[in-house]
Amino acid sequence: MNFINAYIYTAEERNIENGYLSVENGKITGIGSMEQYVSNNSEPAVDLSGMRIYPGFIDAHTHLGMWDDGLGFEGDDGNEDGQTAPASLRAIDAINSFDRCFTEAHEAGITAVVTGPGSANPIGGTMAAIKTTGGRVDNIIIKFPVSMKMALGENPKTTHHNRDESPMTRMATAGIIRESLKKAQRYAEDIEKAKENDGNDDGGDYDLPDYDADCEALLPVIRGELPVHIHAHRRDDIFTGIRIAEEFSLKYVLVHATEGYMIADELAECKADIFSGPFLSDRSKPELVNLTPKSPGIIAAAGIRSAIVTDHPVVPIQYLPICAGLAVREGMDYDSALRAITINPAEILGIDDTVGSLKQGKDADFSIFDCDPLTLAAKPVAVFIDGKAVYDTGIIKERGNGR
Repeated sequence: MNFINAYIYTAEERNIENGYLSVENGKITGIGSMEQYVSNNSEPAVDLSGMRIYPGFIDAHTHLGMWDDGLGFEGDDGNEDGQTAPASLRAIDAINSFDRCFTEAHEAGITAVVTGPGSANPIGGTMAAIKTTGGRVDNIIIKFPVSMKMALGENPKTTHHNRDESPMTRMATAGIIRESLKKAQRYAEDIEKAKENDGNDDGGDYDLPDYDADCEALLPVIRGELPVHIHAHRRDDIFTGIRIAEEFSLKYVLVHATEGYMIADELAECKADIFSGPFLSDRSKPELVNLTPKSPGIIAAAGIRSAIVTDHPVVPIQYLPICAGLAVREGMDYDSALRAITINPAEILGIDDTVGSLKQGKDADFSIFDCDPLTLAAKPVAVFIDGKAVYDTGIIKERGNGR
């Protein structure tokens, strides 16, 4: 199928004022200006004159499907707070991808998300990057695992203080993370010693260590293969997260970084990536006292690669474009805001080879708007994931066959 005569925001080096987008077998097979377009009468075309095509939006930090919409304990699968650092837990074993919020997401143009455990534990488990089509979760995975979840500050303190167990201080939270990482390092060393000793009769006694699911899950983390997503709001917690990451040579992303705008220059020096948000919310706890929607603009202006996130269900996921628009209202450059919900999260997550921009060879995930998508009244007229219409107001039929 061909989409013609549209303004195309590519999220690549340049946008196209009047262009075409060709889709086949779920992939983008062609994109360019209408001057380059060659009509093929055997292929249907949709004339999008006066309309705009955007890459599918990406929300890089959510708990979509981990807390079922409208349910209490029965649908709460985000925190295994009976444990302290359950690194072996996997988001894909908890995601209810039949939750109605998946529909609300893609009807708003959000075609991909990262979802996973909450922040009750210093280490919470692995997160997944998935499409928002819903259905069987195994069929919508973009990348799993995409990260290991860690958390600092108020949330783990509050959770475990209420249970009268550690961690009840920031020191203990950091200590538990360090202990888990050190155990994983020792576990890896013991595995290597056992492999080296295999077949050698040198008197050494290096059998494989007893299986440890949490250490196994942390092996790609300590090897620098799997990033950690570190929940931190306050400045001191942000720096603790960086300190631990640097001690263990971890790849990391700062999640929320509510006070990050107050230390933006230092974060830029650290070359930190940030998932900024939620900020379309109240200051519901002490850590959020300095929350402001000006934050993503200040962070981006400092040269920090960042994405805007909802932390769904804290902010309902369908309001991600509104969050980007609010950031623009509060000083963020418009293109930076669009990049913060398209290519930036894709690059930070390591999934930009398939999603995040409109480019030949990438997945055909895109939305069609008849207005600026970052305004309150905006809603897509059609949304495609993997080349299939998952939402359509009738525009495809109405404007089809415009060869």
